Amino acid sequence: MIRAAALVAGDGALLQGILDSIYFKEFPDFKLEAVICPRKEDYAMVRAIRADIPSFVVDPDLFPTSISHSMAVANKLKDMDIDLVIIAGYDVSLGVIPYQFKNKIISTVPCLVPAFEDLDSDEDVVAAAINRGVKLTGATAYFVSEDGGIGAIISQKSIPVLQDDTPERLRARITEECEWKLLSSAVTLYCEGRLSFRGSRVFIKD
Repeated sequence: MIRAAALVAGDGALLQGILDSIYFKEFPDFKLEAVICPRKEDYAMVRAIRADIPSFVVDPDLFPTSISHSMAVANKLKDMDIDLVIIAGYDVSLGVIPYQFKNKIISTVPCLVPAFEDLDSDEDVVAAAINRGVKLTGATAYFVSEDGGIGAIISQKSIPVLQDDTPERLRARITEECEWKLLSSAVTLYCEGRLSFRGSRVFIKD
């Protein structure tokens, strides 16, 4: 049984994809033990509570530094014997967490890495795709590297950029058509033991 926790923030759109997959029993030998959020007022917490998932707030404002905050989150994850950490819209520095959960943190980014991967926020990434005039964009599922960045790529999915797309409309389509599917698929593959590393690359076993 894979014991997982989701680090969430904001509206919880990515978390909803995970909750839907749990409802439809798409994950083998999997249990979402906890949702951790930096703010109690974020709608992601409402989604978790409605789904009857144990939910915790670890408020960064209660800690002197971002490192001490990340240590508190990491200790919480360890106390619950978490095997897999899912990043679902978390907007606080991961700090020490990736060092303590190496190759056990899965996330997504709304671009086809390496395109636009150096931008600071998801909103900047999507706006850059439109401003640059790219014809295809999408999302990438990956393991978080030890420094908290984009590590080994698990999978990617593309969609066309439409002529009348706004950043908001394109962002919503990337979430619904790409990130939900990629994140759920990556978790499934992890639970099935089908992801393996060869150097800096991830391979999917048949």
